[in-house]
Amino acid sequence: MLSAFRSLSLPTLLSRKMSGMSYQDAINSLNSLQSNAAALAAVRATGVLQNENAIAQMNEFVTRTGLTPDDLNALNVIHITGTKGKGSTSAFTDSILRHARPGMKVGLYTSPHLVAVRERIRVNARPLSEEEFAKYFFQVWKKLQDNPPITPDSPLMPGYFRYLTLVAFHAFKDLKVDATILEVGIGGAGDSTNVVPKPVVTGITALGMDHVAVLGGTIEAIAAQKAGIYKKEVPALTVEQHHPSTDLEAILRETATHAKASEFRIVKELSTLKDIKLGLSGRHQLSNAILAVELARTFITKQGGSSYTDPIPGDFIVGLENAKWPGRCQTVLDPNYSLTTWYLDGAHTVESLKCCIEWFANPSVSISETAADAPRPLRILIFNCTNGRSGESFLGTMFNEIEIQLSAFKSPEKASRFFDQVIFCSNVTYSDGHFKGDLTSVALATATHIGPTTQDQLKQAWSNTVKDFPVDAIHSLPSIEHALRKVREYSATRRTHVLVTGSLHLVGGVIEVAGLSSVALGDL
Repeated sequence: MLSAFRSLSLPTLLSRKMSGMSYQDAINSLNSLQSNAAALAAVRATGVLQNENAIAQMNEFVTRTGLTPDDLNALNVIHITGTKGKGSTSAFTDSILRHARPGMKVGLYTSPHLVAVRERIRVNARPLSEEEFAKYFFQVWKKLQDNPPITPDSPLMPGYFRYLTLVAFHAFKDLKVDATILEVGIGGAGDSTNVVPKPVVTGITALGMDHVAVLGGTIEAIAAQKAGIYKKEVPALTVEQHHPSTDLEAILRETATHAKASEFRIVKELSTLKDIKLGLSGRHQLSNAILAVELARTFITKQGGSSYTDPIPGDFIVGLENAKWPGRCQTVLDPNYSLTTWYLDGAHTVESLKCCIEWFANPSVSISETAADAPRPLRILIFNCTNGRSGESFLGTMFNEIEIQLSAFKSPEKASRFFDQVIFCSNVTYSDGHFKGDLTSVALATATHIGPTTQDQLKQAWSNTVKDFPVDAIHSLPSIEHALRKVREYSATRRTHVLVTGSLHLVGGVIEVAGLSSVALGDL
């Protein structure tokens, strides 16, 4: 439905020569494909959850850029979706393949990015360079310009995520990858990654409520959408699904059977996993890790490689230990302010926020184990959540989990004083109201605010949830740069732990503004 409301006019860049255009030109062009706030509001007003023609339209874009179904199958795809953990599972799978098969060239397509768009498209763990990204970006752009829509009323240009998916397909084909790990953007059945006719293997991580405006308002509808990646004669894997009232595994099994998958398998956690120091922190990573093990095992076996018999082969363990996935339960020492430690987690669902607090409110991370009379580190929370998500529910979940953790570890601290300062800010990057190009959100930039901002609503929700929390320690700020300035006010002379969560876009903005990229992201 979004395309029906998107202007079909193209940026003036179309009339310019494609050769010699820069990475920033590519980012500016890419941002022109975002939908503005008015278009998104118009779609929501229709009450239509999904574009029923999404896959047909994406297939047409694929054709117009010169790719065939055989080209997509030749990418040797591992397709991964889920509500929480799909990115982490993709990162684990990537690392396992690279360590188990050192000569294999592995493509990885994920979303969203943290600081630079090109993070989304990696080969052997390295993001495309700016030059490579611009090259493939404008190759696709020119093909779409030269080959107009085939079907009447079809959109001339795809939206932001669809376009990046096309760029990834072309980059991976040109670079001759041996394996491609595709992380679904939203859902599964109608996602732009779901145009590969025959992946090598498919997997679904833990399910929960998210993106209900697109996927449906029930867990059953969400499960059915996610299972839409299951394909004929392709192994269909998932993890154990724990839901209090719905047999999600039955829904996934039924969908796999209907799709005529070659097998449906529920991957169960192994006790031996607990003896492995996973590269990604948090107890919740155990199910992601074991799913990645089985996805990689199935892939290697189907591609004619070794038939592994050990529950977790040794070279798989090395891959699990060396996996990296920035912005997810990540601890970063501030390279410029020695007293400040950042705890970054892009959790944005009730389930993932529980996991975030379980990781953070832990003696190995931030619960103090110092002497009773020694000052503990100052704790600051920076939080934001996107429009349409219930801030009160999210913050209530976090507070309840803090109480559970403090009790479990017999800490004398009060949950209501666990954080000393709480900051709610928008995802706008800079204090002058501008975004870094790669972090631009047209929907946010074009929105008009009537009444309280999201940050004001979150501030009120925190006051309602933690009733005796000091009002002057709750801050509603208009940008990430404002939030960083507030942190610096408190952290100049005291050890400070800052938890940033609620949104991967927020985490990426903090990495950018705080100058953490070299430490948090490594070689970009």
